Amino acid sequence: MNELPGDDTLYQHAPCGLLLTDGAGLILRANATLCRWLGYSAGALVGKVRIQDRLPVGTRLFHQTHCLPLLQVQGSVAQLQVEIRDSAGQRMPVLVNIVRRMQDGEVFNEWALFAVNERRSYERELLAARKSAEQALEARLDAETRLRELNVALSDADRRKDEFLATLSHELRNPLAPMRSAIEVLKLEAGAEKRPLLDVFDRQLHHLTHLVDDLMEVSRITQGRMELRREPVLLADIVRGALEDVAAGMRAARHVLAVEIAAPHAVVDADPTRLFQVVVNLLTNACKYTPHGGAIALGLDIEGREAVIHVRDSGIGIPAHALDSVFDMFSQLKPALDRSKGGLGIGLALVRGIVGLHGGSVTAASEGEGRGSTFTVRLPLAAVQVTPDSLEAAHDAVRPASVLVVDDNVDAAETLQMFLELSGCIARVAHDGAAALDLLERFTPQVALFDIGLPDMNGYELARRVRRLPGGADMLLIAATGWGQEADKQLAFDAGFDHHLTKPIDFDKLRALLAAR
Repeated sequence: MNELPGDDTLYQHAPCGLLLTDGAGLILRANATLCRWLGYSAGALVGKVRIQDRLPVGTRLFHQTHCLPLLQVQGSVAQLQVEIRDSAGQRMPVLVNIVRRMQDGEVFNEWALFAVNERRSYERELLAARKSAEQALEARLDAETRLRELNVALSDADRRKDEFLATLSHELRNPLAPMRSAIEVLKLEAGAEKRPLLDVFDRQLHHLTHLVDDLMEVSRITQGRMELRREPVLLADIVRGALEDVAAGMRAARHVLAVEIAAPHAVVDADPTRLFQVVVNLLTNACKYTPHGGAIALGLDIEGREAVIHVRDSGIGIPAHALDSVFDMFSQLKPALDRSKGGLGIGLALVRGIVGLHGGSVTAASEGEGRGSTFTVRLPLAAVQVTPDSLEAAHDAVRPASVLVVDDNVDAAETLQMFLELSGCIARVAHDGAAALDLLERFTPQVALFDIGLPDMNGYELARRVRRLPGGADMLLIAATGWGQEADKQLAFDAGFDHHLTKPIDFDKLRALLAAR
């Protein structure tokens, strides 16, 4: 075997580590520089340590444990950057060059190992790299913490928004209550010449009440607190009731209305009050965004196992880019804003929420701006298609009764008293719980309407005390309050109330309760 060319002193003390192996990787020769680097004598390496012939990434340079895995291949198998562990266990980075040659049919590999850096410099680099990695990890953890804090802040802001909507809708009900009572009183007293004016007030108050109801319902949906009271519902009754509800507005706008009820006996398992809101909102939307004298069509049909309600209009239409977002909360269309009829942007969000709770779907379609729009609601049919009782509102005449009204809102209490007296009832008023209990010592009414938010005691406590009075067990107790969620109704029933009415009081419902007494 030929030796490496050149002077042996130059070989032994070259600034790089040099070694020679056979084709199987057995070290045949190693210079003094390499032995010094590794802390081994030549006798500990030559003929005893074998270097792998193949060097893929991830293998070990030496079979012995004092060598680390290869880090990377630089360009070819002949150039490798590796780390070698010396006899003391310290790591040393080196760059390896390999030359393979044949002699007499035998393979020899000549290795040249170049130190990349001095050890101290390398250790400083390792410490700097570790510090950099730690800083990067700290930065990532800090970013994750800020992201969590931001999510918490957004969730808190969303919760406060929902609470604000619920509180706002409750506070708006308080002034609506005396206004509704006053209009009902005026209707009973007014002559024919004043009736059109009262109809205007009634229509606008009705619209305002719907807006407040929408705020409350959207708040319930976003908080996941809306509860459905399902029963077999004849959709034709819902459609007819909604048409009656919006008829005055359509007449005022001189719209041409076409109604086609192709499935008069379609029944769904649903909450009739919620579905009524859905159809009223769609019709109100069509009326709002259709110019005076436009066309509106309402259809009810069955397709497969679904009941389908269509509301079409010839109004401002919907741009293609807005079709997917029109049901989002507070969504507004620019043409609608230009016409100052943008509304609150919650009606369609409410429609989607209620329909979704019923397992149905709602879609919007339009050929573009100025070309009208179509809203389609699909609801699963009830398993059994039976015809339930019609949902017509009760308009029974009020049977004369003695009634106690307790409300700290003086206007609301006195206008309700006027309505009851004009309806043939004997009505008395108190503005707090203590005054009511004092009045009950000399006046025993058949019916009592209590507000819940009284200044001295709440209506629940007043109801419990009244039930313990002589004759209190037989009294018809009605809660009248701006809080109308299911939990509020349950609190009223638990306190001893027979019925719960949400302000502003629906006088058709009050008439029905007084008539059925």
